[in-house]
Amino acid sequence: MLREILPPDTGLAFAAMRELRTDLTGREDFVEQVDGVQRPLGYRLVGVLPDPGADAVAVAGFRFSTNLSAGRHVYIDDLSTVPSARRRGFAGELLDWIHAEAERLGCAQVHLDSGVGPNRSAAHRRYLNSGYVISAHHFSRT
Repeated sequence: MLREILPPDTGLAFAAMRELRTDLTGREDFVEQVDGVQRPLGYRLVGVLPDPGADAVAVAGFRFSTNLSAGRHVYIDDLSTVPSARRRGFAGELLDWIHAEAERLGCAQVHLDSGVGPNRSAAHRRYLNSGYVISAHHFSRT
């Protein structure tokens, strides 16, 4: 079942999220970060949960934003699926849900960044097949 994951169920997203965010140390720290820091800034989670109370097999974290280049838009921070559930269409379902939510809330665009490397080609194929285009280079500095 695909649904928004709200407190107190945030921990159900941990296993799927950890596949993408490998630096996550534990479920409790994840819940504290999401519920205590990111949700107050507008972050939301949606996931595919096979059974009530079971961990999500795929999740997406996103937020609404406004800037001069894109206007009001959705930014997808995270999209991840556990290995045993890959290639079953869950990422596409999550993207479709987010696209509908963006439209419902009057957003004309959805944005995301995706890492590069040989293990990212399936994700990039999913984004391109979902109508995304490569529109920019993302630069960072530490």
